[in-house]
Amino acid sequence: MKVLLSIKPEFVEKIISGEKKFEFRKSLPKREGINSVVVYATMPVGKVVGEFRIKQTLSLEPESLWDKTKELSGISKCFFDQYFSNKVLAHAFEIDFFEPYLEPKHISEVLKSGVAPQSYCYI
Repeated sequence: MKVLLSIKPEFVEKIISGEKKFEFRKSLPKREGINSVVVYATMPVGKVVGEFRIKQTLSLEPESLWDKTKELSGISKCFFDQYFSNKVLAHAFEIDFFEPYLEPKHISEVLKSGVAPQSYCYI
């Protein structure tokens, strides 16, 4: 099963370059068996740009997650702390490999609604 994640363009660029090997989330999709993430780069890009296989999903106390992921997080400790402030549990998808699409797709080519999700949706 796949999910579509909305990700800011600055982070998509870091995923593509390999600088960012973890995609952090405050909550995870509820369904089991998700092994692939389709990436929607939010505005101003506004396109579905590729997908990645999930190597593993981590769910840990924020400080423990940071210790495990900081070298390949692609974000600052300050950003991480702000993102997970007041959270007991923090999550991250470890990116196995990212496969960019030859031609980025409009969201309506991937979702019938044609509307990108705020966080994620199943596809």
